[in-house]
Amino acid sequence: MRLSECKEGIKAVVKDLFMNESIRKRMMDLGLLPGTEVSVVRKAPFGGPLVVQFRGYQISFRLSEAKQIAIEAC
Repeated sequence: MRLSECKEGIKAVVKDLFMNESIRKRMMDLGLLPGTEVSVVRKAPFGGPLVVQFRGYQISFRLSEAKQIAIEAC
């Protein structure tokens, strides 16, 4: 399952990041590592960004970025 497929309020665990190396490194620097628990706080309509909470803070992802994050729902 991909992060982009999650509904608001769902908690999940990151399994893998399928991004190019520079973006993957940036995400990992932010603390988005395999095994990290994430929660979808808000989804914008019509394919807009997602607000995701992990490690005590919130970050917004474009839908295209969220499609590259593999998760396992809790």
